[in-house]
Amino acid sequence: MKNLLCLPLLALSLNAWAQGGITPEMLSRLAGQSQLTPAERAISNALAAGPVSALALNQANQVEKNTYFSHSVPSKGITDQKSSGRCWLFTGLNVLRSELIRKKSLNQMEFSENYLFFYDQLEKANLFLQAIIDTRRLPLDNQTVCWLLQNPLSDGGTFTGVADLVKKYGLVPVGVMPDNYTARNTSQFTTFLRRKLREDALRLRAAGKQTDKQLQEMKEQQLAEIYKMLVMGLGQPVATFRWAPQDSSGQYVYEPEEYTPQSFYKAMFSHDLSQDYIMLMNDPTRPYWKTYEIEYDRHTYDGHNWLYLNLPMDELKQCAIQSIKDSTMMYYSCDVSKYLDRTRGYSDLKNYNYDDIFGVSFGMDKAQRIQSYDSGSTHAMTLMAVDLDAEGRPQKWEVENSWGAASGHKGHIVMTDEWFDEYTFRLVIHKKYATPQILKAAQQKPTLLPCWDPMFAAEE
Repeated sequence: MKNLLCLPLLALSLNAWAQGGITPEMLSRLAGQSQLTPAERAISNALAAGPVSALALNQANQVEKNTYFSHSVPSKGITDQKSSGRCWLFTGLNVLRSELIRKKSLNQMEFSENYLFFYDQLEKANLFLQAIIDTRRLPLDNQTVCWLLQNPLSDGGTFTGVADLVKKYGLVPVGVMPDNYTARNTSQFTTFLRRKLREDALRLRAAGKQTDKQLQEMKEQQLAEIYKMLVMGLGQPVATFRWAPQDSSGQYVYEPEEYTPQSFYKAMFSHDLSQDYIMLMNDPTRPYWKTYEIEYDRHTYDGHNWLYLNLPMDELKQCAIQSIKDSTMMYYSCDVSKYLDRTRGYSDLKNYNYDDIFGVSFGMDKAQRIQSYDSGSTHAMTLMAVDLDAEGRPQKWEVENSWGAASGHKGHIVMTDEWFDEYTFRLVIHKKYATPQILKAAQQKPTLLPCWDPMFAAEE
């Protein structure tokens, strides 16, 4: 009887599916409307032999670009994240090294990304496993549980992660714990970390009826295995080291002193990364002048979720301009690949004529691109320069990238102001460059957004 009762429902379902499917008649009509002109056949032949970007490149926009900037923060050296998703870490540390180079009049300086990346991966593993314990009574198909299992750990991140990690674990110079192959090529190693964490998650859920103490003991045993994997892949984090600045000839300015990573950070910097900075966002899908917090968008379980103040673009720009005028670089992120001419390191909406290639219109605005997951923050860089006209209006911007000195414009990317409007998302500023209105708005209680929100995407 139950099977018979299901038959009408099944028939209705199949019928509804058929009504929405592609029929032979529709297929014939589609083919009839898709006859190529001779020009379109030429484009089709070219697409079979090369990338769309090469065909869509706007040759009229290939003239030499003006790289003069009215206001620029001095920079020394370009870092290289290689084949890893650690742009957020390189960018955050580049902001700090720029400050230290200026303050100490150093010839050069770079902090060890590998040192903090070790603890980032360990902390993210703990965050994931503890979240699995916290959600163990929810069904396996719960949306939060599904998201956790899909995203147990990554090498991407945000400035909040830099702030929490530096505060907890300190800093070391790059020579103390330099990058190795695994740090520079994270994909395969991270895959095995994820696999192990997912296996551990299922074990924790299966033991969900045990006491909290027993679950914590299980988690610690699991973290011990992750720690061992990290040591094998990235190396043992340094506990103490000796360091002193060097002059342009490589000679020590004074006798090296002994530091721990924590004492080194305190000796070099006086500010609190978690308290002295404000994370700004331009997200036109949500009300401006409101704060938002994204659940599980953090690097340490005992740290801070990504919390930002959503601002109109003009307000965000004014903060950036004030910071650059005061020779202070900023953590900045955007949808980097859109309309970027990688060879020249130039981001311009006029770089490519994609509409002309396909004969269709790509007409979504910024809000629609966010809502449809077509655009979001994908890469972090260090904002360092702006070119202002006689009336003080920005014409173009420049960032210090972490793709090596040979990439783009001598390791930098120049962006037109129009491109900046469309594809800029996040900016982190020191509070002293914020207006009283921004400081007040940043104090309001944030709206908590779910971990699957489009704005969660970690910079890589």
